[in-house]
Amino acid sequence: MTIEWRYTVEQDLGILSVSGYLGPDAVRRFAGAVGWVVGRGSGPVIVDLTELRSWSAEGQLAITEAVRRLAAAGRSLELAAIPADGSLVPRGDCPPIPVHADLAGALAAHSSRHGEPPAGRHQWRTTGWPGGDDAGE
Repeated sequence: MTIEWRYTVEQDLGILSVSGYLGPDAVRRFAGAVGWVVGRGSGPVIVDLTELRSWSAEGQLAITEAVRRLAAAGRSLELAAIPADGSLVPRGDCPPIPVHADLAGALAAHSSRHGEPPAGRHQWRTTGWPGGDDAGE
């Protein structure tokens, strides 16, 4: 099993939503999604894990690598709705990872920006993302 993802940019806030199982077989696909994120947008990124069924130790390491990759690009990463079956424990050399109980809480933390009408909304997703059959909008 692998993951599906959707990336949405509103103003300078990016939301990377991930569904499925972030296990060893999905790490490369997740890294590819993060590459997509690095190439588009410029502000903080919220990784929404609401639809993620579970993750493995390799999946958790992929998250910490994403934090490093985004930090190198001058961007931060936050998590929303981590799976109930584990907590993310990054190594000591990893930048801080804010964790929110859900996406609504993460968006509320950015409400000064998010309360404004979107000034250009862009969205990309894998073809298997629930509710959409066309990739790249």
